[in-house]
Amino acid sequence: MGHRGENPEVDWPARPDTSLALNRMGTFDWDLDSGRMHLDPTALEVLDLRPDEFPGTPEGLRLRIPPAEEARLDARVAQVLKDGRSHYGAYVRSRSRDGSPAWTHIQGHVLRDRAGRPYRVIGILRDAAHDPGDPGAAGQRDEGRRRMTGVVERTTAILAHARTVNDVTDILKDPEALGHLGAVSVMLGVVDGGRIHLVAEGQLGSYVPEIEYTRVDAQFPMSEAVRTMQPVLLASREEFQLRYPLLWPYIEPLAVRSGVYLPLIAQGRPIGALGLLYTRDGDFTGEERNLLMALGSGIAQSLQRAILYEQEHDLAEGLQRAMLPRRIPHVPGARIAVRYRSARMGREVGGDWYDVIPLGAGRVGVMIGDVEGHDTDAAAVMGQLRIVLRAYITEGHTPGAAMERASAFLRELETERFATCTYVEVDLVSGMLGMVRAGHLDPVVRRGDGSCHRIRVAGGLPLGLPRREGPANGSGYPVTSLELHPGDTLLLCTDGLTERPGADPDTGMRELMEAVRAGPADVEELADVLCDLVGDSGGGDDMALLVLRRRGTPEARGGGPLHHGLEAGDTDAPAAVRHLIRAAVAAWGAGERADEIELAADELMTNALVHTDGGAQVGLRLTAQGRIRIEVEDSSSALPRPRDAGDWEESGRGLLLVDRLADEWGVEPRGGGKRVWCEFAVTAPEPAGTTAEPAVVPAVPGGTAGVSGDCPAGTPE
Repeated sequence: MGHRGENPEVDWPARPDTSLALNRMGTFDWDLDSGRMHLDPTALEVLDLRPDEFPGTPEGLRLRIPPAEEARLDARVAQVLKDGRSHYGAYVRSRSRDGSPAWTHIQGHVLRDRAGRPYRVIGILRDAAHDPGDPGAAGQRDEGRRRMTGVVERTTAILAHARTVNDVTDILKDPEALGHLGAVSVMLGVVDGGRIHLVAEGQLGSYVPEIEYTRVDAQFPMSEAVRTMQPVLLASREEFQLRYPLLWPYIEPLAVRSGVYLPLIAQGRPIGALGLLYTRDGDFTGEERNLLMALGSGIAQSLQRAILYEQEHDLAEGLQRAMLPRRIPHVPGARIAVRYRSARMGREVGGDWYDVIPLGAGRVGVMIGDVEGHDTDAAAVMGQLRIVLRAYITEGHTPGAAMERASAFLRELETERFATCTYVEVDLVSGMLGMVRAGHLDPVVRRGDGSCHRIRVAGGLPLGLPRREGPANGSGYPVTSLELHPGDTLLLCTDGLTERPGADPDTGMRELMEAVRAGPADVEELADVLCDLVGDSGGGDDMALLVLRRRGTPEARGGGPLHHGLEAGDTDAPAAVRHLIRAAVAAWGAGERADEIELAADELMTNALVHTDGGAQVGLRLTAQGRIRIEVEDSSSALPRPRDAGDWEESGRGLLLVDRLADEWGVEPRGGGKRVWCEFAVTAPEPAGTTAEPAVVPAVPGGTAGVSGDCPAGTPE
């Protein structure tokens, strides 16, 4: 009883608040709905906080509780609330105002409403520095073991989906990952020859800029980890300063007290290193070291896989780009822009391609296509198919016939691949388009007034699929005609530009149409705008794009071109064509050369009718270069050549005569036949201040003349 008077200031029996205060036990009250938190004076004293430093919310505890401990405590409370329990307790590492470490024990009681919803936590927060042995040692060890094991499992699971080095670095730089690791900074270095390239760092403000590139033999912990293939453990600031004086100036201003540098080893060789920096002293246990090594092993495997993916992708993309045209030819009368963007998914490039084929006489062929699949085989098939299709077109086959032959070629390759394709033959003088489509997206045309339309092209099966046999089927790839006016823009693309993962199939097409409608007139700028629809990294598919804009060319004097058919045995047809030619030449202001032009045309028509079994097609037009061009197309593949005729021979002088009369002539293979042509240079200066009225060529039965400026040009019989 005599002891009662030794502390007269303490009542007997002591009040609860006095008992709590003397044992450094404070209380807290946390309103989960509003987020408010109350700490009594003893709780503030335990955490070494002044009343003005605590804002009355859980975020105010961050001044004394490190991020890793906060994340662990939040996870513990969230699990209790989820499980429906009413009590929890945890030991938490904290730090005093001077930075010295401390232990705090938190115990809470959860209040719930009648529906079982938690709305409040009331608890005790006490100083655990005087707990026997290591405060919370057993619980902390178990908790630490579970946390680190969970970190390794979660990180390995997340990294399993990493496809590129950037994916790996993004995961490591995630602040949430830093909290799980218990580190304030994470650094990743990749071995590049005899150097280490620092490619990632986490948590801005804690980054230690050792130098972006350091030599493997340099005196840095990351270099040492790579050289020795052993982890480098730094338990204190003094060790940083003593062992790595070159690094110390960067460490000194930071609150870093320890660090670990792990070698990343794959297939027995170092490919990089991982650095982790901590604000606690680094008395790393054997178990922690084993877990960190396991973490480093998982990261090493993911990093090596990402590097291999990028190497394979670069190889496949290089193969694909090598099979695309190296340059786009200059085409008078048009502006053309092309784009290709690969899918950033390891080696999963695709078989998308484009091509531009000058055909002469103001004509150009443009195509776009996509081979099924995303691998190097698709790229190889693409290259073969593009070259073959180009060869058929250059040889002179019609668009439909070229597509038929390309489909047969792909079937003969026996690759079990199919391809979609759209080919458009453009006459830049008349503006006429001949379009064929093999299972591909329809072209898009933007008119000069800004209106935008999808062109419904009659389509055939994708290339490589068996064709349906039967006499009623006709050509497998019918040609659709359309006129492209000066200032109009034609757009061809693959579905990589319109597909949106998880979105309606029409969403991407609507976005494309809106972008084309509102886009700039310049084809290069428009192509860049359209590429931005899928972003720099691309989606799950590669993408090819071709944009062609017809320049504003003057209308030919006297109107458009003339086309006329010649039937075998029709003796009146040549005379009718000669009549049309003479009238057109006069309308074009070249009457002084009418006899020469008519005679050359007559020789070409005679050769076609005499030396072939079928008929022929005769064309006459004024080119953009101011030349009158005559073309005679027949079904014979035998190419004519000039030869010296004897004095008494009745034939053999026709082409010699054409060679003497015309300024230029030539022969073009046309698939199943040929086209023989000749050109005459004419000049027809108009008086200043006058505008010539378009002349009209007299119509002849059986012929079609397009010579009026108001008539659509280039329409075949």
